Amino acid sequence: MDPTLILIAVALAVFVFFQFRSSRKRNKETAARQAAIAPGVEIMTNFGLYGTVLSIDEDTNMALVETTPGTVIRIHRQTILKAVEDEVPEVSATEDDESVAPVAELNQDSAIEAGDPQFGERIEPTSSKPARKAAPKTAPKKTDD
Repeated sequence: MDPTLILIAVALAVFVFFQFRSSRKRNKETAARQAAIAPGVEIMTNFGLYGTVLSIDEDTNMALVETTPGTVIRIHRQTILKAVEDEVPEVSATEDDESVAPVAELNQDSAIEAGDPQFGERIEPTSSKPARKAAPKTAPKKTDD
């Protein structure tokens, strides 16, 4: 057998192996996300809509989602992207003290001095060129026709 043919067959087998592996991994993640979706859970859809799941119909793959109080929409279950987890920011001991307010610092390198014009304000242009002297006016020449 030709060594090039063997190399191509091995590369193809490795490619197929990684495709199946990533497919299984993706399916497991999807199953875990779908298992987390239950009535009462806040969700986000594929198109960015947030709401709370009221009920899920397994037979028709439909879910009733309340987006705002009194507004219930019916969506396909596969459009539910994920369950929204409330993120609690970690507060360090130094951030607990509310008496210390953050101080805004002025960037001295790009600060505008008080005498400079504000953005959009018109200023009179100062020319570095000397003004042109007007040419002396002469009387028009008469031509005889």
